[in-house]
Amino acid sequence: MVWDLVIRGGRVVTPDTVTTTDIAVSEGRIAAVGRGLEAARTIDADGLIVTPGGVDPHCHIEQMSGMGLMNADTFETATRSAAMGGTTSLISFAAQSKGQRLSEAAADYAARAARGAAVDHAFHLILADPGAPDFEADLETLIAAGHRSLKVFTTYNIGLDDAGILRALKIAGRAGALTCIHAENDAIIAEARARLLAEGRTRPLDHAASRPRAAEIEAVARMCRLAEAVRAPVMIFHVSTAEAAAEIRAARARGAPVWAETCPHYLFQTEEVLDRPGLEGAKWMCSPPQRLVADQEALWQALALGDLQVVSSDHAPYRHDGTGKLSAGPDAAFPAIANGMPGLEVRLPLMFDAMVSRGRLGLSRFAELTSAAPARLYGLATKGRIAPGMDADLVLWDPAREHTYGEDDLHDNVGYNPWAGTTVRGWPQRVILRGETVVEEGSYLGTPGTGRWLPRASVGTIPADLTGRPQ
Repeated sequence: MVWDLVIRGGRVVTPDTVTTTDIAVSEGRIAAVGRGLEAARTIDADGLIVTPGGVDPHCHIEQMSGMGLMNADTFETATRSAAMGGTTSLISFAAQSKGQRLSEAAADYAARAARGAAVDHAFHLILADPGAPDFEADLETLIAAGHRSLKVFTTYNIGLDDAGILRALKIAGRAGALTCIHAENDAIIAEARARLLAEGRTRPLDHAASRPRAAEIEAVARMCRLAEAVRAPVMIFHVSTAEAAAEIRAARARGAPVWAETCPHYLFQTEEVLDRPGLEGAKWMCSPPQRLVADQEALWQALALGDLQVVSSDHAPYRHDGTGKLSAGPDAAFPAIANGMPGLEVRLPLMFDAMVSRGRLGLSRFAELTSAAPARLYGLATKGRIAPGMDADLVLWDPAREHTYGEDDLHDNVGYNPWAGTTVRGWPQRVILRGETVVEEGSYLGTPGTGRWLPRASVGTIPADLTGRPQ
């Protein structure tokens, strides 16, 4: 059999093995994995590592913040950046505004992505106003149409109370959707913020103290109990503390349908990144904030044990100027500074360097945490694995190449790189989406609008086990 394309002789990460082999591609799908495959076109992968295309399930793109600021990235710039870093599928947000029907929010974001997205994509539905017209009917209809995840907050000006979250959990659980949760206790945050401001502590560094670890720990524990009470699956977003990871481990040990993720900025940064002159530290402000070295070690242990199943970017891009971080002026106090950092492009190289080049958990776990697990948990049936029948989304890594990030060398629209000065070993030499090369040797070859929306099947209800595989 002669296929459309063969990637020949790479060290390939399949679901079961890491082996030197060939990958045949036909009509955008993986047709075969084995030696001696023939094709009309061949890509030589000798000396390279071939992994599934990255799946990033936590990205804010063309989204208005609760402060009324639009993200810096469009779908065109964000997905360009994603591809340059090896991510070929992502899940961003369709954010409901107050009074807006959910169906209108979903249609709005779908239209934006259709114009600009150059990688495949899906949406989490952000539930900001359960009192909007036809809320439950719209939610059920959208889930049935393939939007199989939603997001709720326990804080900010769109936070839901426990009754609202339980209502969302019940609807999602019945309909086969996963509820993602930003879990921080709003009252604890409000008290800490007021105290700090009264003391005149307004710097970006004080942002870390304004969101105490207790706020995350309490809310994570409570959300686990709510999921357990109604037997509806949840994903706890951006876990940052050792204690929150321990709460998740305890909940899963009880059989609660709970999964969780963390992000590179919690694994590799501490709150010290905020301690810079003036408002320079604002570039690294995010919520929850970065924590301590001891938390980093606990999060790595949680990844090793399977208590945390996914590493996402939580890409939340704002420029460090009057359109973004500094919209409230050059002397703004921390509560008036937008939270979030760019992360789509750096997630995979940072994790490859740590997990593969430096040997922490290894190549198979790298592919699992950054591709296979997010695809499986969020119902992306043809993504995240190198196996016959899957989309031919592939990253060819040069394991020997080193790269040091510069001040503004990412391909998004943010204007700075929060990882400037960081050197990684292992670099995506070629990125393939559905059989077509979209990045080659540092050149971007993607086309805006060619990314496909990914409708998703039911994520299941209560899993047979808690390894991350829905039943």
